[in-house]
Amino acid sequence: MLVRVFFMEYDYIIVGCGLAGIAFTEIAIQNNKSVFVINNSSQNSSKIAAGLYNPVILKRFTEVWQATEQLNFLNEFYSKLETKLNCKLDYKLPLLRKFHSIEEQNNWFIASDKPNLNLHLSSKLIFDKIEHVSSDFGYGKVINTGYVDTALLLSKYKEYLNSINCYEESDFVYSEIRFFDDGLEYKNVKAKNIVFAEGFGMLLNPFFKDLPLDGAKGELIIIKAPNLNLEVILKSSIFIIPLGNDLYKVGATYNWVDKTQIPTESAKQELIDELKNTISCDFQIVDHHAGIRPTVKDRKPMLGSHPKYENIHVLNGLGTRGVMLAPSLAKMLYDSIENEIALPLEVDIKRFKKIYPNLYRNL
Repeated sequence: MLVRVFFMEYDYIIVGCGLAGIAFTEIAIQNNKSVFVINNSSQNSSKIAAGLYNPVILKRFTEVWQATEQLNFLNEFYSKLETKLNCKLDYKLPLLRKFHSIEEQNNWFIASDKPNLNLHLSSKLIFDKIEHVSSDFGYGKVINTGYVDTALLLSKYKEYLNSINCYEESDFVYSEIRFFDDGLEYKNVKAKNIVFAEGFGMLLNPFFKDLPLDGAKGELIIIKAPNLNLEVILKSSIFIIPLGNDLYKVGATYNWVDKTQIPTESAKQELIDELKNTISCDFQIVDHHAGIRPTVKDRKPMLGSHPKYENIHVLNGLGTRGVMLAPSLAKMLYDSIENEIALPLEVDIKRFKKIYPNLYRNL
């Protein structure tokens, strides 16, 4: 008896439904491409992400790569998603960087005078009193900042994908990919291309596991502090993001050794100690989260196509800036695939050919 197998056909299979996967999926849909999303639960960092977007590296007072372009695209991208998903996602709030010394004040003045930074840094120091927060040296104000409710985004976008019957939650079995001249097949799905946006889970991907993906475990807490009344994002040794209803997101820790996604008492205590050094009012811990950020050894994202299988692509390494990076990087990768527009060398995986000459030796 002849058994006929019916294949669903799409332009793209996207593996991963974190910030990177959602961004690429949405860019493809906006360009009238058909998509099928497989969520293999490897994007836990998106679930616990702070959601903060900020155009300045506040430790060194330097501009984030292509910050202005990213912010412009970010505003348009999340605004469209809010309309599409019928929910509020993007909360635009100023960010105040607490100064700890005269030297930091001086460094801020120098940075705010630079042409690429004066769009994002106010040159006027702020000495306004913030209730339950003390700062002898004042604050610097960063412009064009805010946060995206990443947990709501992930939840609502999955609901949307389910509503159009193009979403599945399952482990991805790489050995079941079959290649053809005009595309590929995976189980009962045919597609022209597949994009892997797996976050730290990429280390299990045989096509891209040799790329220099590292991982930094991060933990954050949600607190309830009825007396804090903070209406800005505060950045000191930690960040404090007001969520409304007296709730605040506080983070984040960095651990380069522990690669589990299990919250730890040591990290929680570290955050509590830092918080007590920052605010003087009482607070209650409501929740505690942990995840592995997909970081790269050269601190740049990784985009591109596989050197052997040209219809397999990667979008990864967004690190701590997924909310800000994901939309513009997804557009870059899409344009590279569909319109043959070269990726910037800074983020193209081709940059590793010279640094790691044996990277693709066995492919």
